[in-house]
Amino acid sequence: MAEAKTTTTTTTVTPDTEVNEVLDKAKGFWDKFSKPITYVGGAIILLIGGWYGYRNFIKLPNEQKANDALYAAESIVDKMATTSFSKDSVTIALSGGALEGRKVTGLLNVISSYSGTPAANRAKYLAGAVYLQTKEFDKAIKYLKDFDANGATQVQMKAYQMIGDAYAELKKNDDAFEYYKKATTVNTKDESFTADALMRAASFAKVINKNKEAIELLKKLKDNYPTNSSVTTGEVDKQLASMGEVSGDN
Repeated sequence: MAEAKTTTTTTTVTPDTEVNEVLDKAKGFWDKFSKPITYVGGAIILLIGGWYGYRNFIKLPNEQKANDALYAAESIVDKMATTSFSKDSVTIALSGGALEGRKVTGLLNVISSYSGTPAANRAKYLAGAVYLQTKEFDKAIKYLKDFDANGATQVQMKAYQMIGDAYAELKKNDDAFEYYKKATTVNTKDESFTADALMRAASFAKVINKNKEAIELLKKLKDNYPTNSSVTTGEVDKQLASMGEVSGDN
């Protein structure tokens, strides 16, 4: 990088300064994209609730108790996902309390009291999502890594992306990029979610100056998912052109 000069002194921009600039750029990445990526109108939370309810329908009495205990907190998180994350609601969702006259068992209590149940596993996903919103990124990573989607691929993609978001905010860009890439490999037959994951990973790679990787991801998106809107609208070609990759006329 060129030296920045003033009228009296010359300040050399060191490699560390360059790194910090890249890290700061990446740090704002999640702030810009968190809502559309973490949640799709609350549907992703409803999806995992419905999926687990179908797959693990009252196999054991303890699981029924766990589901009952989780219901109120899950409803609070689902509502916050489509509105806003208020401090009071977050506290009650995580730690429990009373809301509008009803008792709420917090997500953390469900996790500890009903360990091994599908409800406790689901609570880990929800807790991770909440901690991401409250910017407690280490806790978000912990709970999202403990979560097991058990074959629900769209949910697993979102979990990986949220882990990537948390690492990005912690300025751990290599870890963040690794999880963004993981999201692209969960289910390549899911054209909608995988295409979006590829665009997300490519955008982050570009932000942190991994242009080679960004180009590879964008080309994969263009080749494998040609009907995706980011391809048909020319956004992929635009991003490729910005990194010196110009598509041919063929």
